[in-house]
Amino acid sequence: MEEVNQVVSMPRIGDQAPEFKAKTTQGVINYPSDYKGSWTILFSHPADFTPVCTSEFMAFATMEQQFEDANCKLVGLSVDGLYSHIAWLRNIKEKIEYKGMKNVEVKFPLIEDITMDVAKMYGMIQPNEDTTKAVRAVFYVDPKGVIRTIIYYPLSVGRNFDELYRVLIALKTTDEFDVATPADWRPGDDVIVPPAGSCNTAETRMKGKESGVECIDWFFCTKKIDKETVLKTVLKK
Repeated sequence: MEEVNQVVSMPRIGDQAPEFKAKTTQGVINYPSDYKGSWTILFSHPADFTPVCTSEFMAFATMEQQFEDANCKLVGLSVDGLYSHIAWLRNIKEKIEYKGMKNVEVKFPLIEDITMDVAKMYGMIQPNEDTTKAVRAVFYVDPKGVIRTIIYYPLSVGRNFDELYRVLIALKTTDEFDVATPADWRPGDDVIVPPAGSCNTAETRMKGKESGVECIDWFFCTKKIDKETVLKTVLKK
């Protein structure tokens, strides 16, 4: 068998999300223009009527209100047809119970992409993984239509939904407070203060004279933002 060496193109962090028009289980959408002013998570799954994808869609649907409360819309995609999508989502609602989730209704749009045009546009088809199924890609797109985070999983590994939500809240926190978030950050944990812009500022920080800022070293300074303040700010925008 010949080795597949196709070049996979995909948009990058900081790029404008590529525009497309598509049929979905919730009607025709123009992405991302229909979602201007909201964050979106555009994600792909390999195939309808498969177990890992079913567990993921149940998780996404169960958490949809959490994402909505953070001004974030969910948009799914696979290379299956619309009627397959509809039948699969009906099957999930009527028959599938998993980890306490049952009677789960998927209300967010699921894109029909039988031509694989959108999947290829977003680099969701990874030829050395599979040439006819999308991998588990996740694109975070901000209210201006800019791609802010990209996460990829192989066909065999289901996504961590706590992490998918955590990333959204972290992105919004860094935007709103002009900070960075350290490893394993969650709302209420200390945040990273950007490096000082001048020697004087750095010296002031190191001497503990900048209010609320604590420095471990000249390049590593943190401050506290309490959980209530973070959530009050990011969940309303």
